Amino acid sequence: MISPQAKQKVLSLIQHGKDEGATCLLDGSDFVLDKAGYENGNWVGPTVFADVSEDMVIYQEEIFGPVLCCMTVDTLEQAIALVNRNPYGNGTSIFTASGAAARKYQHEIEVGQVGINVPIPVPLPFFSFTGWKNSFYGDLHAYGKQAVRFYTETKTITARWFEDDIPSGPNMTISLK
Repeated sequence: MISPQAKQKVLSLIQHGKDEGATCLLDGSDFVLDKAGYENGNWVGPTVFADVSEDMVIYQEEIFGPVLCCMTVDTLEQAIALVNRNPYGNGTSIFTASGAAARKYQHEIEVGQVGINVPIPVPLPFFSFTGWKNSFYGDLHAYGKQAVRFYTETKTITARWFEDDIPSGPNMTISLK
């Protein structure tokens, strides 16, 4: 983490998740890098929670650390509604073989960075920082052309598809316009 304070904030949120009943599948709270010269770093190891609910602090706060919160819903519509209800809009990913589901998700989701079959793409200088809702502060985005276009809400979509998912046969139709 960038500082001892940032580390303590993430450790506090991890503890909230445990205290509130989320299932901690992987706990990075006690991570220590035992390489010479790095022992006193602000290390937090990967942490994965399951059974997270909307009333939990780990859902309600943006955790800028290596913490993944997993939630379960029954339908794509419920997943979209769940993400859109969150007060933050930094990034999200969907893993699917369905182009229709991916397209619906990327168009209806209210976040700035969308991964399709890839983890959330990290903002790099060639991507604009596209956080939405409370994931954005100030009047200018941090990178790229967005430093000028501050009245817009853009979305960066990164997709990865696999050749095995390509349909074939007599029902295959392609239309170009």
